[in-house]
Amino acid sequence: MTPVTLISSKPAPQPEDGPPVLFDRRLLARRRDRAASEFTAYDFLHARAADDLLDRVESVSRDFETCLVLGGGGAVGRALKDRPQARRKINHLIETDLSPRMAGLSDQTAICLDEEQLPVAPESVDLVLACLNLHWTNDLVGALIQINHALKPDGFFAGAILGGATLTELRQCLKSVDDADPAPRRVSPFADTVDMAGLLSRSGFALPVSDVDRVKARYGNSFVLMRDLRAMGETNALVERPRTPATKSFFVKTAQTYSERFAEADGKVPATFEIIHFAGWAPHPDQPKPKRPGSAKVRLADALGVKEHTSGDSVG
Repeated sequence: MTPVTLISSKPAPQPEDGPPVLFDRRLLARRRDRAASEFTAYDFLHARAADDLLDRVESVSRDFETCLVLGGGGAVGRALKDRPQARRKINHLIETDLSPRMAGLSDQTAICLDEEQLPVAPESVDLVLACLNLHWTNDLVGALIQINHALKPDGFFAGAILGGATLTELRQCLKSVDDADPAPRRVSPFADTVDMAGLLSRSGFALPVSDVDRVKARYGNSFVLMRDLRAMGETNALVERPRTPATKSFFVKTAQTYSERFAEADGKVPATFEIIHFAGWAPHPDQPKPKRPGSAKVRLADALGVKEHTSGDSVG
């Protein structure tokens, strides 16, 4: 049963001057609706991200009463079934998605909601997990601020998004085939790995961390890759996407270029997916604070058990 106190009639505070609108969120919802019918047969990235998110939950030495999951098409709930330790740590799981049909894939409590206008009461949840969905937000910092707003003090947030190296092979081939209609308009931009801890800090999170998981999938050709992207609900939703459908010859030439440049010994072509993981805590007075510069009582050389060298010494 969904707790009625979770939903708030007042949206969380958002920056007045937001970034430009890159993504057509209505189109994204429709495409995710379309993908829902066969999503669980193509959700290997979401399943991997969900497992990694639950690894982070298990590493925290506390339990969580209410966990709100953003995105993932039910992947976190499905992964939780095989994770008894994580199940014991989460009392109530609520899965959400921008797409009604994707939300319906969850066998937990499920809600359809928009991450950009998060209708969650302030300080109402203990844990938020974002499973491969926030790279579609027009204002990532704004979404993070709203997540922080929804967490109770000392609540935990962990997320996963697709990073900048994702589909690098496909991008190169698209750009090579059609310089007049460059690849950035056909493939969505993704966040850089180095940005995420900083973005969490800007959004008010304490103790932010980030790391990256690079996955190489292999396909018979680029047509199979693009079929999988459609089935994942990860096709282009840019506002400034080309409105004229590409010709068959364009995709044939792209496939040929992909094979010529990247085919491996067995003829299959690789596709890189970069999953950026990040985590942080809603602020609380009892959290550890960084030490003041110069306050250390032990020299680094002593801690490492090595000889200290002055700047004039040579090391070799």
